[in-house]
Amino acid sequence: MSALRFLSSAARRAPSAISVSKRGYAAAADKIKLSLVLPHQAIFTSTEVVQVNIPAATGDMGILADHVPSIEPLRPGVVEVIEATGEAPKKWFASGGFATVHPDNKLTINVVEAAPLADFSPEAIRANLAEAEKVIAGNGSEADKMEAEIEVEVYQALQHAVANK
Repeated sequence: MSALRFLSSAARRAPSAISVSKRGYAAAADKIKLSLVLPHQAIFTSTEVVQVNIPAATGDMGILADHVPSIEPLRPGVVEVIEATGEAPKKWFASGGFATVHPDNKLTINVVEAAPLADFSPEAIRANLAEAEKVIAGNGSEADKMEAEIEVEVYQALQHAVANK
């Protein structure tokens, strides 16, 4: 009997002996352990949550349990944490950073700055945005203008996030 016929007949006789792993959608009851950290503070430390939505550089991304492992750079935007199904999400504005999805249902988000979205004033955002735009249009140094461009990007993202609370 040829080796191929032998293997195929053995596979037909004992299908339980062959284990095929399939990747599917995460079950609704599964949780992911979230750590959201800043250089000076930990906002979440291995806290079990249902879902986390992040502003990845490639587009907004929702992370559930059993998500494929990855490392995502973050653009300025809202990190939305859903701790339990049916609960209102907690929203934090992050200036940028990295999110690392680990294979064991762990998510680590490292950001430079973050604050609860509710802490921001639309008036203050508009004023700071206008000031940064003046620096770009003014006679300042190239370094000042580059710094102001980053500020404009962050304030525009913050303005959008506050408007869509």
